[in-house]
Amino acid sequence: MPSKKQQRRREKLKRHEYEDVYVDDTGRELDPTEAEEFAGAALTKKSERTAKSRPVGRGGRTIEPPSWRRTGKRGLLFFPLMLIVVFFLSPELSTAQKVINTLVLMGFFLPFSYFMDSMMWRSYQRRLARPAKKD
Repeated sequence: MPSKKQQRRREKLKRHEYEDVYVDDTGRELDPTEAEEFAGAALTKKSERTAKSRPVGRGGRTIEPPSWRRTGKRGLLFFPLMLIVVFFLSPELSTAQKVINTLVLMGFFLPFSYFMDSMMWRSYQRRLARPAKKD
């Protein structure tokens, strides 16, 4: 049985306003007045949440496919952080040894980071391929 907090959260999600969004065959969103003009054309009607009522949390985020460029940018972000940690944890090493130690750590970090991105991408693709549940 759901707790009171879970019940309140579920009720809150159900009382948000929804609006109708009309999309033409090119993927352009139309106003309701424009949609009436194109009533005979192939329009798709989508029911979307308004921007202010979009739920916070999971589901709204899209995951991009893995790329070495993004992994390299992440490495540029983490290299100084790892260097600072090595400086504090190994005061007996020379500066050159600390930099080499950090480069070795980055040699393990970058492929592992790319591997994790690819795992996230695959799980996201599987989740998208699954049929949506109807409540």
